[in-house]
Amino acid sequence: MKLAVQEQYLPGDTMAEKWRVAQNWGFDGIELRGRDGYELRNRLPHLREARAQGAVFPTVCVEMDHFLGDFDPAKRRNALDQLRSQLDIVAELGGYGAVTPASWGLFSRRLPPFIPPRSEEDDHSALLEGFGELGRHAASLGVELLIEPLNRYEDYLVNTIATAASIGDELRLDSIGVCADSYHMNIEEADVAASLRDNRARLRHVQLSDSNRLEPGQGHFDWALFFRTLDELSYDRFYAWECRLSGPPEVALPASVAFVRSFS
Repeated sequence: MKLAVQEQYLPGDTMAEKWRVAQNWGFDGIELRGRDGYELRNRLPHLREARAQGAVFPTVCVEMDHFLGDFDPAKRRNALDQLRSQLDIVAELGGYGAVTPASWGLFSRRLPPFIPPRSEEDDHSALLEGFGELGRHAASLGVELLIEPLNRYEDYLVNTIATAASIGDELRLDSIGVCADSYHMNIEEADVAASLRDNRARLRHVQLSDSNRLEPGQGHFDWALFFRTLDELSYDRFYAWECRLSGPPEVALPASVAFVRSFS
């Protein structure tokens, strides 16, 4: 079981210092955050230094206020360009993928005004165009674009593992995978285990948080079933903590690591 923690939880003035803390807390890697303004690219010299000292960066998770599913063409283009850059960087650092939702906070069919300003056909075309471009770029680098389905209140475009997997199938790109986030699955998937099994071919990354968005072990998510299913599927990539914390990171995260490893 390989465990990663997102970088924002780690104390330290340099990424090399954060890597030492991550190891001390029981993690095997650090999931980077791809913030707006090509921020990850601007930090590349420091990331290279940490990598030279043994740091492991399996993935980058996008962190912006606009995404490839945006209604605004200029914002959509900017999101695509920044994700291309993040794919370049994760490839250079020896990782395997960049994680992105279709959008976040753009619109919800569950909240007023309920009807988005773009047709379903145009939604689908925008997703195929964006994910297709990024998937082909990822393939050229030997890495993957990892689609993260979000719950219905945070995104209206891609909510389930099956929907995310179908995009890769329609585009016929093996470089497009799915990131399964336990928190969103808890809301959207009628059968968590079946969803994982049915889409095993596209399952390439997992993010962890409990039913209440806190760290694993602080809610009521069925972790025994979750990890047993992934073990049956021979999932051997990273599990990354993406969650809120119930207490100080130096207390909450090592305890959560111990909780998760109890299932291995």
